[in-house]
Amino acid sequence: MSNRRAFLGELIAEAIAILIVISFGCSVAAMIVLYDPNPYKNAYWGVCITWGIAVTISIYVTGAISGTHANPAVTLSLALYRGFPWWKVVPYWAAQLVGAFLGAAIVYALYWNVIDHFTATQHLTRAGGGGAGIFFTSPGLAVTPFKAFLDEIILTAFLMFGIFAVTDEYNTMAPQANFGALIIGLLVAIIGASAGNLEAWAINPARDLGPRTFAWLFGWGPSAFPGLPSYWWGPILGPLIGGVIGGGLQHLLIRPFLPRNKPVAGPN
Repeated sequence: MSNRRAFLGELIAEAIAILIVISFGCSVAAMIVLYDPNPYKNAYWGVCITWGIAVTISIYVTGAISGTHANPAVTLSLALYRGFPWWKVVPYWAAQLVGAFLGAAIVYALYWNVIDHFTATQHLTRAGGGGAGIFFTSPGLAVTPFKAFLDEIILTAFLMFGIFAVTDEYNTMAPQANFGALIIGLLVAIIGASAGNLEAWAINPARDLGPRTFAWLFGWGPSAFPGLPSYWWGPILGPLIGGVIGGGLQHLLIRPFLPRNKPVAGPN
């Protein structure tokens, strides 16, 4: 296989990976937002595990091709600490954004009529934010945009710390074979279960920016950019910073002390 064809395969895999995540994740958000009573009112863990298992499925589908970053923060951290080629970073980011946008388009194809029914019966408009929570995140109760930005740094740091730990080739306690994909999915789920109501735990710039861009083009306008409140920047910068911090902490505080005589797995 030529290098060019192999790299094209990596980009396609990255787009498909996050398309899977967004298709299932934003669909479960639609189940919450558009229905009253929503089916997860007393079962929030179902929302979290849906997002988490979507991540797991995406890894099983594409991991052998691209390593399944599916997140610009992961790509940046791997370039900084794990030798991922810097020249691939921007193309991976672009593929991830395209995949997230297309995932949002799939969700819209499934739910557009329900969205219209919801906004009509609730006397809302798309531009005013009706149904916006399906596609992109925003600060929750008593959370300011800046506080949400800080939260995204902290939560993504936990995510990246965990990903680096699970995929570290010298970590003898890491899941063996292909079980790591499930653990990473559960990590996403547990972050959502413990802190999702703060600002919907984007922890991934593409997860928010791709669907937000789609929503902006399909009628949500100012509720998407700059957002209500003006928060579009938070789920982009916060996860990028948090990923660097979390990956760096694992790289500096844990990795140097792992046994080096018996590698057990290959890193993503």
